[in-house]
Amino acid sequence: MKRVFLFLATNIAILVVLSITLRLLGVERILDESGTGLNFNALLIFAAVIGFGGAFISLALSKWTAKRMTGAVVIEQPRNPTEAWLVDTVRHQARAAGIQMPEVAVYDSPDINAFATGMNKNKALVAVSTGLLRSMDRHEAEAVLGHEVSHVANGDMVTLALIQGVVNTFVIFIARVIGHLVDRVVFKNEEGHGPAFWVTTIVAELLLAILASMIVMWFSRYREFRADAGGAKLAGREKMIAALERLKASHESHLPDQMAAFGINGRVTRSFARLFMSHPPLDERIAALKMAA
Repeated sequence: MKRVFLFLATNIAILVVLSITLRLLGVERILDESGTGLNFNALLIFAAVIGFGGAFISLALSKWTAKRMTGAVVIEQPRNPTEAWLVDTVRHQARAAGIQMPEVAVYDSPDINAFATGMNKNKALVAVSTGLLRSMDRHEAEAVLGHEVSHVANGDMVTLALIQGVVNTFVIFIARVIGHLVDRVVFKNEEGHGPAFWVTTIVAELLLAILASMIVMWFSRYREFRADAGGAKLAGREKMIAALERLKASHESHLPDQMAAFGINGRVTRSFARLFMSHPPLDERIAALKMAA
């Protein structure tokens, strides 16, 4: 679950920094043509620059952030048979998937989980938890690694950044239109933008970002099915099913919330909250693999 929420948290932080910086530099003045109306063309360009900029800066920082959030240690030289097996397995799967060898890392966590991230499929990171190494046999662990290598080979992080960029753009654009209307219509401010514009814009951005995250989470759920199919292809369908069954029987994931959507083991959520799930229910994933037989 680590990948997506880490990406989203970094994205939001960068959006805030970019927005404040451009405001202090006076760039946002181009959005106000005459003190009474918005320049919508300039606003859309401004929103796209910040929206896609935040998404792709987040993507560029994804490996560095993931390592520091989880304490993942890259295996430079295997220190034991388990680490040697991890590196050899990922190397074999990467070759089969047609990508260059990712960095392989281990992070200390009691839960059974793994994640892959990186802005380029040929410069990625695949990391597994110590809990996974203790709780899964090598057949199951091989399937999990195949799942993560498939995420990399499918270019999921780049696609996520593109989707996030589009979502960011419309959130920023619509939030500023709402702020402008409140400033003009409710507070009758006829010159420039007053405090009401900025307060309303910030609140609108937060609310719209929550709603827009449903789109990102939908893609995250969709890509899990694709990665499961990829893991089944690289390691074997029965191994992939066995790994998901093991996850189903395990305790709830303990990954940091910011990293939740990047791991293989998502949290179980019901009813309306399902729209915000980063992962489909494990039963659905297992059923999908069985139906593909």
